[in-house]
Order: sequence, then C-alpha cells, then structure tokens
Amino acid sequence: MSALEPLDLAAIEAERTRIRDTHLASDRPASSARGVHHVALLSADVERTVRFYQGILEFPLTEVIENRDYKGSTHFFFDVGNGNLLAFFDFPGLDLGPYAEVLGGLHHLAISVDPSTWQRLRERLDAAGVDYEEESGTSLYFRDPDGARVELLAEPLGEMYGNSVR
Repeated sequence: MSALEPLDLAAIEAERTRIRDTHLASDRPASSARGVHHVALLSADVERTVRFYQGILEFPLTEVIENRDYKGSTHFFFDVGNGNLLAFFDFPGLDLGPYAEVLGGLHHLAISVDPSTWQRLRERLDAAGVDYEEESGTSLYFRDPDGARVELLAEPLGEMYGNSVR
C-alpha cells in the first residue's frame, strides 16, 4: 500500500480489536525483565550531546567510558529517572550519515516528567531555540542535535491519555 492510498479505518480498528482480544490477557503474568537498563542512540558529537541532554533537558551525565565494541568510540550515559539510563555511542571515523526514521528503527523516545518540570523544560527549549510541537498540552515533540525524535510527556509513568497502559 502506498502512502497515498486511502486507509480502511474500520478494518484497521477491527484488526486492533482482534489483536487486543487475542493477546491482551487479563491475568497477565509478571514480566521476565527487571526494567530498561538503557536505550542507546548515536551521537555525532559527544560534547554537543552532553550540552543538549544535560544542559537543556537537565538529565545528569552519569558516566563516560570507552565503547567495548568499537575501540575509540565513547559510550556515555544520562540519568532519566527511576534507575533508567539514556546512552549514546559516537563512532569516530565512521560516516553514519544523518538520522533517518526507518521500519525497525526508533520513532521517538518518550520521557515522563512531572507537569511543573514539563513547563520549565518547555521554557528551556524555547530559550535554546529548539523547535517543538506541542500535543494535547501534555506532550512536546522535538529532535535532538542528531535528529532523533524525543517526547517530553507530562503524564505519569504507565499512563497514556489518562489511561493505564501497564
């Protein structure tokens, strides 16, 4: 289907309902995972990335080490709350090209912040000249210096549009 063909919204909703009814168990067992250790993105410039995530978004830098998989590459981490980390790699000497959204790739990273922090970070994005889109008065979508889409969401963890998604 090309992007220009009209969508059959009724069929899409029927398929969504079928998947929900088939796979969403009311007696869901506990997950085998302990949580997200880190999400790793790419950085073309370590200093620029640190200035953005720590300087503007207020995510403290927690460590800077060598990437064990690629000599000379830096692996660095930011605290995004509740023991969760956002990590980056740079790959000096490799031309990775610009960020691209592709199937199987990152669409966006949503990070929960409380409403007063959301407002403060919105003002910091404004002051830094970062373009963003505001959605529903609770979401800010913007791109980081390398083009990855980030969402600041003023909803509690485990909630979406006021509904539990846990």
